[in-house]
Amino acid sequence: MQRALQPIILRFLGSLAVVAAIIATFRHLHVNGTTVALSFLLAVLIISANWGLTYAIYTAVLAAAALDYYFLPPIGTFTIADPQNWVALVAFLATGFVASHLGDRARREAAHAVRRRHDIERLYSFSQQLLASDNIVGLLNTLPQHVCRTFGCEAAAILVTGRTDIYRSDPNTRQIEADQLRAVAARGEPIVDAKNHIRYMPLRMGLRSVGAIGVAGGELSGQTLEAVGSLVAVAVERAGAVENLGRSEAAREGEKLRSAILDSVTHEFRTPLTSIKASATSLLSGGLEPAQRQELLTVINEESDRLNELVEEAAQMAKLEASQIELHLEPHPIREAIDRAIEESQRQVAGHPVEVLVPAELPQVRFDLDRIKEALNQLLENAGKYSSAGTPIRVTAEKKDASIVFSVADRGPGIDDFEQALIFDKFYRGREQRYRVQGTGMGLAISKAIIEAHGGKIALTSQLGHGSVFSLILPIR
Repeated sequence: MQRALQPIILRFLGSLAVVAAIIATFRHLHVNGTTVALSFLLAVLIISANWGLTYAIYTAVLAAAALDYYFLPPIGTFTIADPQNWVALVAFLATGFVASHLGDRARREAAHAVRRRHDIERLYSFSQQLLASDNIVGLLNTLPQHVCRTFGCEAAAILVTGRTDIYRSDPNTRQIEADQLRAVAARGEPIVDAKNHIRYMPLRMGLRSVGAIGVAGGELSGQTLEAVGSLVAVAVERAGAVENLGRSEAAREGEKLRSAILDSVTHEFRTPLTSIKASATSLLSGGLEPAQRQELLTVINEESDRLNELVEEAAQMAKLEASQIELHLEPHPIREAIDRAIEESQRQVAGHPVEVLVPAELPQVRFDLDRIKEALNQLLENAGKYSSAGTPIRVTAEKKDASIVFSVADRGPGIDDFEQALIFDKFYRGREQRYRVQGTGMGLAISKAIIEAHGGKIALTSQLGHGSVFSLILPIR
């Protein structure tokens, strides 16, 4: 209480000191009463502009009394002999009151303008924070903290129509009642709880209420809180729209992917089946030379093997995803896995010189030899299929930190940035290559699943027109 009264008392004493200073200055200078009156009036204006109406009126009364006592004859008394001096004194007092009122109003309007400017700056800052997230749940979780941090509130809570959760700045604080938030959201009208210094405002989108916000403490004006509610409503609707758009886009892309998968798998299974059917029909028709019969039987045998490989890849992918494959981890030289993979990929890399660069000092690594060989085999097969005939394929291995990196580099067409994020997905095949080169799109997915089962990862570096480098990164155990 004493601290609250102290500045008030000091200002009253300051006003008295100003009047006393003017008296002391002009009493011995023998100036006329007009000069003194104007000096007192200037003091009243300055005090009104800085301290307010109460102090200005107090100063005006003191100044009128001092003017009468010290400067209007008979001096030294509060008696005024000349009627003109009465008129002057009343005019001075009236002018002091009017000037006090005008100065105080100017001060209040200036303070109000400053507050409005601060509110606008804070609203702008708040609106920028609302644009930081397109995820509606993440946005609602952070919004109450943004409100408290930006506007200096004790607590804030937000309710969005259609959601059961109430999002609070502090989960442990329950001073903002959930029932009040629901009532405000339903009616679309604000509520003020003056006793607890809590205000509730609907989140309006035009005439439609999409929720409610409750704020405890702080110095938000009604207009500012209404603007906050509108900004929050717009942000929530925007985040919801972006989320729905994302789901729609994901569904559309998923449908396209399913169509591409179905087309790829159908094409891959139909090709060997067509060859087998045509060869069998020719054999059944009879009248063929032994060499022709042998050629058709060879086609049936090769296409049956290819069909069996397709089925085996699909089954293996399913087992890898279900973690149903047991790894037989044993120490092996790096070169052993590479040599076996190249040996089994002779048919796929035919027509390509294969360069192998493996330092002799590389340590042995614990891995499942058959699985790592299979992962490398998939990379070699892809390099052979997608590279022009005669271009070299380079296989390297090196130690990086605590890992061994197997790399297969080709001189193929390369993969653009967009497809690099999709190339390891099941059944995905490059847009430019899916109809030119046979395949199911499972090879890289199998390699990825195998290397991840070993605790490693697969990586890709590619440049359009210059080829690709696929790397299997295997931790040293």
